[in-house]
Amino acid sequence: MVDAVLAELPPLISESDMHVSQMALSFLSTLAVTHPSSLGQLAGGNILQQLIALVRSPLLQGGALAAMLDFYQALVATKTSGLGYMDLLRMLTGPVYSQSAALPHKQAYCSIAKCVAALTRACPNEGPAVVGQFIQDVKNSRSTDSIRLLALLSLGEVGHHVDLSGQPELKTVILDAFSSSSEEVKSAASYALGSIAVGNLPEYLPFVLQEISSSKRQYLLLHSLKEIISSASVSGLKPYVESVWSLLLKHCECQEEGTRNVVAECLGKLTLIDPETLLPRLKGYLLSGSSYARSSVVTAVKFTISDQPQPIDPLLKNCIGDFLKTLEDPDLNVRRVALVTFNSAAHNKPSLIRELLDSVLPHLYNETKVRKELIREVEMGPFKHTVDDGLDLRKAAFECMYTLLDSCLDRLDIFTFLNHVEDGLKDHYDIKVGLSTRNHTGPGSVVTKAGRLISALVFEGLIFEKYTFFSLGFHSSQ
Repeated sequence: MVDAVLAELPPLISESDMHVSQMALSFLSTLAVTHPSSLGQLAGGNILQQLIALVRSPLLQGGALAAMLDFYQALVATKTSGLGYMDLLRMLTGPVYSQSAALPHKQAYCSIAKCVAALTRACPNEGPAVVGQFIQDVKNSRSTDSIRLLALLSLGEVGHHVDLSGQPELKTVILDAFSSSSEEVKSAASYALGSIAVGNLPEYLPFVLQEISSSKRQYLLLHSLKEIISSASVSGLKPYVESVWSLLLKHCECQEEGTRNVVAECLGKLTLIDPETLLPRLKGYLLSGSSYARSSVVTAVKFTISDQPQPIDPLLKNCIGDFLKTLEDPDLNVRRVALVTFNSAAHNKPSLIRELLDSVLPHLYNETKVRKELIREVEMGPFKHTVDDGLDLRKAAFECMYTLLDSCLDRLDIFTFLNHVEDGLKDHYDIKVGLSTRNHTGPGSVVTKAGRLISALVFEGLIFEKYTFFSLGFHSSQ
């Protein structure tokens, strides 16, 4: 029966149905373990071609990607002729090195790198030579950006699981890649350094911290640190929490918003490791005289909130009101990030903020108003351009209102809410069409959603006639 089943598999391994593809890959993994001799016909066959095509798909992720990695490890363990470690490695990486076909998406490089790492973990004796070749590929001035990208990502994926501290050139080679003219190569180098550090924290984490303190490439190095904090085990990170925390606080007042955002994410994820100690420290920085520091700690709280239960939740519920008081902060940017954090809580874990709505909503509604003092004219040669510094703030406020309609409708005074929706209909075009805020959460429009709500209430006779015009207009526009 096996031959007949294998003949039916190629059409089932496709990005058009990832669930079926995952089942097919799981079947092949089981077959590799229980009946390895049957896989000899895979070499050069349609199944392998479909597998390689699927690896290059930007849709390969989650369970399907995990099934792919399991299959490659099971396949190489069968020691089937033509399907050994180097054979499979050439199949995966060949097009990048020969430049015979451009990969469609960066996700393809990431998936290939994960497959390379899975094969290398299954064949540890082959690993050092291949790692050495990847290092040479990064160093080689004749390597294309595609080759460097794949080599760096592969080093990161292998180093995540295998200690690469025995490669003396590795640190220097990765740091040199930070100077590449390609943004994708620089990003891959940053990821690789962080991922490799997870494989040997005592060797690499102090090195990363030292480089952040002394180098001018803090942004990329902070991304490496973020990867370490996100991926390393809690027990492995705990001895370094204090030194990492101190370093991050030195950079939370950086003038570059991008750097502050990475610092805030690191602070938030680090807080999850020891919330009893670190959450009160974050709260203490709300009193900082620096608006940059205040915005960093409020943003950090956003990264402690997820849609899954966490040990930090009871502590967060007790103090999130203090962080949301920054909706009254005199600084525009602090209020904006407070709205983004409020929106994240309302979306992922509304139980944190439901009891605070009576005190928070007036400040939220206040941010929906157009403020003339924030509108200015900028001369651009012979032309004048109007700049509204409050627009992003209003976008964030309306995005929060949209989220509250989903998660906390029963706690809203619908008439007060609708009054502010009406104001939004007279606002800037971007707000009227319901564009997302900077954090890009939620595809919808508060006006559209409110329109549906108003329509339902009007036609059920539950609200005043003043909204009938909105309802009828909404329906006609649909």
